Parts: sequence; C-alpha cells; structure tokens
Amino acid sequence: MNRRRWLTGAAATLGAALVSACDRVTNAPSVRQALRMAEGLTRRVQRLILPREALAPTYDRADISPDFRPNGSIDPQASDYLALKAGGFADYRLVVDGLVERPLSLSLADLRARPAQSQITKHDCVEGWTSIAEWTGVRLAALLDEAGLKPQARYIVFHCFDALDQREDGERYYESIDLIDARHPQTILAWAMNGRTLAVPHGAPLRLRVERQIGYKHAKYIRRIEAVESFAHLGGGRGGYWEDRGYEWYAGI
Repeated sequence: MNRRRWLTGAAATLGAALVSACDRVTNAPSVRQALRMAEGLTRRVQRLILPREALAPTYDRADISPDFRPNGSIDPQASDYLALKAGGFADYRLVVDGLVERPLSLSLADLRARPAQSQITKHDCVEGWTSIAEWTGVRLAALLDEAGLKPQARYIVFHCFDALDQREDGERYYESIDLIDARHPQTILAWAMNGRTLAVPHGAPLRLRVERQIGYKHAKYIRRIEAVESFAHLGGGRGGYWEDRGYEWYAGI
C-alpha cells in the first residue's frame, strides 16, 4: 500500500510537471508565434478550398432545438445597457462608423424596416455543444454598402455592451471578422430568434450571426460596428475578447 501511494504521488507529480512544462512551452514567444502562423495557414487553406459564398448547412423548423443554451454573457449589468433594457430598447441606436463614407445611427425600427432574412442554422460552441435555431435580421453587407466602406477598410469590429465579469468598468466584449465573412450571404445582424423578438440571454437587442464560424465569434449585445484597417490598437490587439486570451481569431468551421 505504501508503494502504491508512492507511485500514485509520483505519477501526480510527474503529470503536474509535464503540464507546467507544457504551459511554459506554449507561452514561449517563439511557440506562440508559430501557433499564430499555423492559424494563418489554416485560414488561407480554408479560403482556398471553400468558395467565398459557400453556405453553412440550413435545417427545417422540425430540427429547431427545444432548448437553446445561451452562450457567454446572459444578463449584462452595465448601466447604459440596463437603461436601454428598462425602456424596451426604444432608445437603442446601432452606430456604424470608422472607415465609412456615411456613418449610420439606426434604431431597432430602422433595422426592422430594412429587408429581413431568416435562416435556420446550427450554433457550434467551443465548449462542445450545438443547438439549432431560426434567426431573423438584416444582412450585414447591406448596412456596410449603405454606409459605404472606404478602400482601406479590411475588418469589421463589433463593440458590445456586456462585460463578462459584470462590472461597470469591466472590459466590454468585442469581436471582429474580415470582409469576406462580413459580406457572406448568411452573415446577419439578428433581432429575432425562432420567430420572437430576441431575448436578453441570447443577445438583445441585436447580435451577430456569422454562420461559418464558432460561437464565440457571434457577438451579442452589439452597440457599435466599426470598420477598421487593423485591430492591433483594440483590446489586446488580437481582434476579440477571447482571442486576447489565447483563442484563435479565425474560428472557421
């Protein structure tokens, strides 16, 4: 029994040492740079193999999941968001600015007055679960055309109301995509889910659906859309809240 305990303890110590060593290797600048290069290669290969407008699978109404688990934040506590929620988002305005010719400021009524698109798609979460829902909203490409992107614009950044730590001064969630995904025919700004006004846990009043990428790219609680040439000056410079914490920027499925 003593030997068994010793072997168990030795194995645990070795395992911890290996994890610690792995952690040190992963955090080494040269390794992180290699991982970023591999991520870029993955993106280029996927872009090469798949047509730019290849569609994500769509489903029938009978396939809609009875329980769609909310991802990320589910009830933002920032004072500006709470004030809008208390008024039923009547005073909400979506700002579209940055490298555009004609900055926009749109109410929910403005967004709903534009041609709507509905799609039943599967949400793939990085945690390993999936759910299917119907999303209705306006195509992002239509708004970008309305605003008129300047030639130097390369990325679209989504600035959100929510801070994952729920503190008033907490770091607000943000995400970004390139113009290929921004102009994809299934990329929409959704204001409805399963035929009903988008609920708070799912991102009210407006969320992104970028159907060819994993769930953390689908920014919720959007307050501003900014066209930029580079996202190096935003957050940690990696293009998104979770990317700044080690996730891949390109999360293509």
